[in-house]
Amino acid sequence: MAKETSSEIKTDKKSTRKELSRRSILVGGGAGIGLIIGWALWPRQYSINLPAAEGEHVFNSWIKIAEDGKIIVAIPQCEMGQGCYSLLAQIIAGELGADWRTIGVQPALSSPIFSNHILAKEWSPSIMPDGWDVEEFGDLGQWSIEEIANRSTFMITAGSSTQRQFEAIAREAAATARMLLCQEAAKRWNIAWEDCEAISGFIRYENKQLPFSELAENASQNTIDGPIALQAAENDLFHGQELMRLDLPAKVDGSANFAGDIRLPDMVYASVRAGPHGDTRLKSINREGAAHVRDLIDVITTDKWVAAIASNWWAANKALDKLAPTYETRGIVADNETIEEALNTALDNGKGWKIIKKGNITASYDKSSGTRILNGEYRSNAAVHAPIETRTATADLRDGRLQLWMNSQSPENARETAAKAIGISIDDVILYPMFGGGSFGRNLDNQIAEQAAILTQRLKRPVQLVWSRAEDFMRDYVRTPSKARVSAALDIAGRLNGFKASIALPPTMREQMLRLRGEDAQSAIDHSSDIFDPLATEGFSPPYSIPNISINQYPAKINIPTGRWRGNGHVFSCFCIESFIDELAYAASIEPLSYRMQMLINQTRLARCLSNVANMAGWDGGRDGSGKGLACHSMRGSHIATIAEAENSEKGIRVKRISAFVDCGRIANPATARTQIEGGIIFGLAQAVGSSTDYRGALPTVRRLRDINLPILADAPEIQIEFMRSQEESGGIGELGVPTVAPAIGNALFSATNVRLRELPLLSRGL
Repeated sequence: MAKETSSEIKTDKKSTRKELSRRSILVGGGAGIGLIIGWALWPRQYSINLPAAEGEHVFNSWIKIAEDGKIIVAIPQCEMGQGCYSLLAQIIAGELGADWRTIGVQPALSSPIFSNHILAKEWSPSIMPDGWDVEEFGDLGQWSIEEIANRSTFMITAGSSTQRQFEAIAREAAATARMLLCQEAAKRWNIAWEDCEAISGFIRYENKQLPFSELAENASQNTIDGPIALQAAENDLFHGQELMRLDLPAKVDGSANFAGDIRLPDMVYASVRAGPHGDTRLKSINREGAAHVRDLIDVITTDKWVAAIASNWWAANKALDKLAPTYETRGIVADNETIEEALNTALDNGKGWKIIKKGNITASYDKSSGTRILNGEYRSNAAVHAPIETRTATADLRDGRLQLWMNSQSPENARETAAKAIGISIDDVILYPMFGGGSFGRNLDNQIAEQAAILTQRLKRPVQLVWSRAEDFMRDYVRTPSKARVSAALDIAGRLNGFKASIALPPTMREQMLRLRGEDAQSAIDHSSDIFDPLATEGFSPPYSIPNISINQYPAKINIPTGRWRGNGHVFSCFCIESFIDELAYAASIEPLSYRMQMLINQTRLARCLSNVANMAGWDGGRDGSGKGLACHSMRGSHIATIAEAENSEKGIRVKRISAFVDCGRIANPATARTQIEGGIIFGLAQAVGSSTDYRGALPTVRRLRDINLPILADAPEIQIEFMRSQEESGGIGELGVPTVAPAIGNALFSATNVRLRELPLLSRGL
C-alpha cells in the first residue's frame, strides 16, 4: 500500500471554496459584467426546430403527424446499435396512444431543448472546478449545471442516460400531443375532451372515432392551458412490450445508411495517417513512391497528418503505404515501461486526494487485537474500443456552408471542431447524424470531423474519409491504464473491519472534457495530469457495510490519451473490489456468497440480485475445483449480480456459462434490455480476455482486430439473464452488463485452479 504520509492527501474541499450564489456563478471566472449580461439575455424559452415536409404538422420538438397517418418522432440521442431510436419512440407511442405500425423516427436537430441534464450533473465533477460539489448546493447547484448544459447544447449520448434523461420529457411531449388531438375531436363532437380516448391512432368516444391524421392540422395549431395529463399506466399499451426495433428491417436488408454509405456527385475517397501521440510533427513523405498508385488523385499534408485522395478508398489507403510518412516526436515517448513507471511514481510519491474517509482506519489496523492484514495489487492495461465501424465521415463544403455526415456522441462538439478547423461559423455547419456501427464511447471524440472539413475545403469537392483499422487503433483514446494497491483488516471472526485502497490512473474524464472543449489530446493531458478526477474512479465505493474505509486517488501522467469506455471507471473498480472481496472470503474461510450477503446492509436490491442469481446458476459455494465465481455491482441506479463458470484450457480461458440477475427498475422494452445486458456481457468477456494493447514509441502494438484476442462466436458462453419485476425508477442499462464479468471469471478461475488473477486482461502474464 502507498503510505498516506508519503504524499500529499487533500481532504477539505470546502476550505478554499467561495460562497456559491447565482451572482457568483455569473461573475465567476473573471468574465465580469459581460458574462452577467450574456447570461441575462440568454433565452429561457427555445423555439421548436423540428422541420416539417408538406402534409406534416408539428406538435412540439418531439412529434409531428402527417396527413397520411405517419407519426414521426425526433430522437436527440445517437443510434449506435443500442436501440435508443426505438426505445424513445416506444415511450412516445405508448403515451400518445398511437399505432406502432405508423411510427417513424428521425434525428433531432441541435437544440438546447435536448440537452442531457442528468449526464451533465453526473459529469459535473469534471465540468466544475476542483472541489465544487453540485449536490451540496441543492436546487442552486442543479440550476447551475442545467444552465451550463443548455448554453453548450449538451446533447451527449453516454453514461446509460437516454431513458433516465428523456423518458419523462418524452412522455410529456406525447401527452401534450394527445391532449391537443382529444381537444380537437371533442370540439367537433361538442363534448369534454377528458371523455375522449386515444387508442391505436384514433381518438374515440363511445361509437365515434377520428384518426390522428384527420385531426392533426387543426390540433397542432392549438395550445394547452393547464397541467399535462399523463396516461394511466394501464392505458399505455406499449410499456413493457417487446416491440420490434424500428431500425432492424433496414439493417437486415442493407438499406440503413451509415456515414460510409453516403454517395455525392463528384465525391472522392480519403485515408489518413498520423504520427505517434505527443508533440509530433510530420517530417517527410515519399511522394515518388505513391506516384504510380492507380486511381490516386492527390496527397494533402498538415503538420500532424497526411491524407491520400483517390477515386476509391482501397487505392487511397494503399497510397499511404507507399508514401511511408515519417514523424518527429519531441519530449517523452510513452511505452509500457514509462506507463508502469508513471503509475508507480504516482502511488509512491504523488499528490493524492481522498475519495472516501470513514471511521478510524488506523485503529482498525491495530494487530494487537488479533487483526489480520491482507494486501493485494490490481492492474488494468490500456484497451482499445474496437467497434465494427472505424471512424468515418463524409463532408461537402459549398458556398461557405459545410455539410457533415457522421455518427457522433457529441454532435455539437463535432460541429465546433469542423468549423474551427476551416475558419467558419458553427452556424454554417450542418451535421446529419448517421447510424453508428458501435462506439462504446469512441465517438465522443471528433478529430475526424476536423480532418474531413480540411480535406473538402482544400479539394473543393465532397470527400469521404474512412480511417483504416490501424489508424483507428493508433488514434484511439484507450481504456485507462490503472493500478490499485488494496488492503483489508479482518478481525478474529474474519469480518472486514477496515479497507484501504490507493488508485493510480490518469484523470480520464478531465481529459475528455478538455477535448470536448476544443483542446487537442496532448494539451488535454498536460492540463489535467495532476488534477483530481472523481469520475476516473467512479464505482470504487464498496456497496458493503465496512466500518472503516480510506480510499485515495493518485493522478498519473502516462502521456497516452485516454477516454470513456463502456462501463468506464466501474470496470476497474468492480474488478478490483469484487476480486479482493473474494480473496477475503477465502481467507476468512467463509463461502463467498454468504460473505457478501452479511455485509449488504441497506442494499436490499443488490442482495436480492445475489440470491436470485445463485438460484439461477446452481451456486455451489465456489468450492475448490467447481470453476464458478460470482460478482455484483451497482451503477446508474441499477444493480446486477453475475456468476461465471470458467476453466483454463489448452486454448486459454474457456467460459462455459454466464448467469446474470438484473434489477434496473421499470423496463420499457424487455427485449431491448436483454440485448443490452447480453451485449454488455460479451463486451465484458472481450475485455476480460483481450482488447488490450501494449505501447512502443507512443504507438499501440495492435493493428488489426485479430491482434486483440476478441472472443469469436465459438467462444461465446451460454448466457442466462433474468430481470427483477419492478416499478422503481428506470436505471441505466447500457453499461451494466460489463463490470461484473471480469471479476466473476477471475473468481471462477481461482475456484478451478487456485491461482488468483489480478490484472486485466486476465492471463496477461500467463497462468
